[in-house]
Amino acid sequence: MSTSPTAVLFDIDGTLVDSNYLHVQAWEKAVDGVGRSVDSWRIHAAIGKDSSLLMEAILPGVDDETAEKASDLHSLYYKKLAERLEPLSGARDLIRAVAERGMRVVLATSAPEDELKILREILDVEDQLFAVTSSEDVETAKPRPDIVLVALERAGVDADHAVFVGDTVWDVEAAAKAGVSTIGVRSGGIGSAELREAGAAEVYDDAADILAHLDSSPIAALPAD
Repeated sequence: MSTSPTAVLFDIDGTLVDSNYLHVQAWEKAVDGVGRSVDSWRIHAAIGKDSSLLMEAILPGVDDETAEKASDLHSLYYKKLAERLEPLSGARDLIRAVAERGMRVVLATSAPEDELKILREILDVEDQLFAVTSSEDVETAKPRPDIVLVALERAGVDADHAVFVGDTVWDVEAAAKAGVSTIGVRSGGIGSAELREAGAAEVYDDAADILAHLDSSPIAALPAD
């Protein structure tokens, strides 16, 4: 009897790669570079949002020219910090374990192509991937569901045969709007209570924690028919 394919959709920043706090640092310098200031916690709280929503959160009411300059400076400073990027604990092993179970691994991110190239090199799991998304695939990113819907299409599965793994409330909200259950991880700096309140089915410390409990996780519970 044939079985339906299943997929695990992974966010990258803060979920598989320890990049969130580097983004915060890059945004701090970028905001300073346009003559403004913002508290770090406000930047961290917006990480993972669509770029226009993030900009509105950290520089409310800013004009388009200043917003564009800040975004360009962020990209510049982030790339300078990129040598400090590392995979989060258990990230590679979790991806391999999921692939070995016959599930389709999709990197479901709206990161720009230049940043995504760096992140994929850091992860070094290309042979385990079924599909990848990027900012090129959608006009508006999380918390809208667009990138999750693209990831489902690329994976060739419906929402009931997929699980999303992410580190922000925006991940959880986007997946929920697409009808996909979410596993939250605390490795991006967001607490369990916030992730659960947003709708996460389960919350783990990080990828290594998911791997340690994989057989009892929502990943193992995905239907096989």
